Amino acid sequence: MKKILVPEPKSGGLILSYKCNCECKQCMYFGSPKWSADWIDEKDLEIILAQLSHTIQPSLYGPKHVSLNYGLHFTGGEPFLNYELLLRSVELAHELKIPSTFVETNCYWCVNDEITRYKLNKLKKHGLRGILISVNPFMLEYIPFEKTKRTIKISEEIFGKDVMVYQLGYYNQFKKFGFIDKVPLEKYIKMVSIEDLKKRVEILRMGRAPYRLKNWYVKYPAKYFFDESCAAELVRGWHVHFDNYGNYMPGYCGGLSWGEVKNLDSMCGDGINLNEFPILKALIIDGIKDLYEFAVKDFGYEEIAEGYNSKCHLCFDIRKKIIQRTTNFKELQPKEFYLYI
Repeated sequence: MKKILVPEPKSGGLILSYKCNCECKQCMYFGSPKWSADWIDEKDLEIILAQLSHTIQPSLYGPKHVSLNYGLHFTGGEPFLNYELLLRSVELAHELKIPSTFVETNCYWCVNDEITRYKLNKLKKHGLRGILISVNPFMLEYIPFEKTKRTIKISEEIFGKDVMVYQLGYYNQFKKFGFIDKVPLEKYIKMVSIEDLKKRVEILRMGRAPYRLKNWYVKYPAKYFFDESCAAELVRGWHVHFDNYGNYMPGYCGGLSWGEVKNLDSMCGDGINLNEFPILKALIIDGIKDLYEFAVKDFGYEEIAEGYNSKCHLCFDIRKKIIQRTTNFKELQPKEFYLYI
């Protein structure tokens, strides 16, 4: 029996729903308007936050301030699609004394100064410590840049230094270009270049990116990745994620679950038997080669002829094939995650 202690989460994001008003080409979690909202149930929200209140660590600047890889952030999808739930989540986290809370948003809702200021002020009064505002050329296809500028300006009035702009370089570039409205990616690339974009923006080659941006990167046969390990990403305890279905997701690895967050004490204290989680076992101990061979033998997996641009691309493509054939692997959660590439 191979038993492993699930990492105690020191920082992370709570996905209130995968539903989003955007369908960005690089989204790691396949956010889309096509998702059923399935907003997290308030009773489950209370249980999950109570569990996390014992483990989440504050920013190095203190519990009333925020940092990207510290504290707890509320995310999605787009959390402002259900503002009342977001407000309740912030309120509960504050009552439980969870430190360094912030929200991540694409700013779609910032239609004027009054609404923006009202909603952010109310969140702060309920205990929110800061905000992370997403800015990149993929989101610019969906969100008028004037909304982004408005959100940053008013957020700085309300949260001061506890405003994170991800990525600031793009924000400054878009201002320099004089953008106001949405800008199609193709138009933006003509103004710069794919190579310039790849240098400037951090694109993790997982989730939707390997499929929607597949021609941007060199591809390799599956065997090229056979010696690579996923252990470090899967067993870290910082910047992990928890979703609206109650899954404790390893790191950034969408569609994989250690189990239900409500069982956090048991998973972290007693551990789990990896023999009951064969896909996680393969990725952590045996290696992606074993997962590939298992999928070929038992599920008829066929290698993509043009190759893969990352080990994450290979891993997800294998998992996608497996879940099309069976839903018996409890670590492949949520099932819907594999529908919205």
